[in-house]
Amino acid sequence: MKNGIGKLYHISTKKERIILGLMSGTSLDGLDLALCRFTGFGLETRVELLHFTTVSYDDAFKEKIRAIFSKHLVDLEQVCLMNAYIGRKHADIINQTLRQWNIVTGDVDLIASHGQTIYHAPKDLHQIGGMPNATLQIGDGDHIAVGTGIITLSDFRQKHTAAGGEGAPLAIYGDYLIFSKAGENRIMLNIGGIANFSFSPGDLNGKKVFSTDVGPGNTLMDAYVQKNFPGKSYDKDASIGLKGRANPDLLKALLNHPFFDFPIPKTTGPELFNPDYLYRAQQNSNTSNLAKEDVMATLNRFSAEGISKVMKQCLDPSQAFVMYISGGGMHNPLLLRNIKELFPAVEIKSTETLGIHADAKEAVLFAILANECLAGQVMPLGGSTKTPAIRMGKISLPD
Repeated sequence: MKNGIGKLYHISTKKERIILGLMSGTSLDGLDLALCRFTGFGLETRVELLHFTTVSYDDAFKEKIRAIFSKHLVDLEQVCLMNAYIGRKHADIINQTLRQWNIVTGDVDLIASHGQTIYHAPKDLHQIGGMPNATLQIGDGDHIAVGTGIITLSDFRQKHTAAGGEGAPLAIYGDYLIFSKAGENRIMLNIGGIANFSFSPGDLNGKKVFSTDVGPGNTLMDAYVQKNFPGKSYDKDASIGLKGRANPDLLKALLNHPFFDFPIPKTTGPELFNPDYLYRAQQNSNTSNLAKEDVMATLNRFSAEGISKVMKQCLDPSQAFVMYISGGGMHNPLLLRNIKELFPAVEIKSTETLGIHADAKEAVLFAILANECLAGQVMPLGGSTKTPAIRMGKISLPD
């Protein structure tokens, strides 16, 4: 059988599968590409990261995305056009990157594409009666498949919402499969635009596993820098925040939102945590004239306090655990310092100590979802209906 379905079956039965994971997050920095070799599935999954890179987006491309990103009202024609445009752009990036790695496209079994989130709307935040959890990622998988000639799995989050979840975070599935360890309770903290973490117990009981968003990671800090410091897209090395001092009144106002008290698992995005959120907090705390460096220091502390607040709500204080950090936020020394101050007794490491490049982790996780979709079995995970036991990914054939 050489048709598409036959090829899928063949890939599912191979001892090894080569899968290219793609991730483009809410920070809009660029496209992460992680080429992985898989053997097995489920708790027998073994993954080797063969290559990883991030291809930065140019300013013009970022502006095209920002024009339709996380807004209640947008130009529908532009959304339609960008769905195809981003898919083609990602296909071009894939082809160029594979050539740089000296990888023949025929040697890649699958592409696992997260796509570009442009709006995230869980019921807890939209609060529109009768409407479900919803999320929207664009960058069409068919355009990637046709543009590369490689079978592509995409749009993973739709299945999650269809089955009762909120579309995020999805890290729980991959974190449990490849990062669980008998005898060690593990927190896998990812600090991207939004921060989230997964908990895997040392007894490997899948019913105890959970994952949740905790609030802003870098999104508010990045947005503030882009607005107030021309030529900068983020606070590199915390050079701005380290010059300031966190303001307790503004910090209290930032933390004064019911999201932080919602039961877990929960999800959020820049639809909530955006410049308007900061503006209202400054108005409510009479800190509108605060020095910019002090605002940055406060936003940094806010991200750390949000992480701490949610973790302490749902973790047993008598249980010891090790925290492994990934994502862009781990490169912010002030944020790491704040987190360590809030968790003085916790051992904190990078996911690189587990064999996965910290910046590659999310792209690898989507490659894991693709591997499970084709080769795995449905896993009972977590004790919440918001963590459905499903396989995810829509399949696009190149022919």
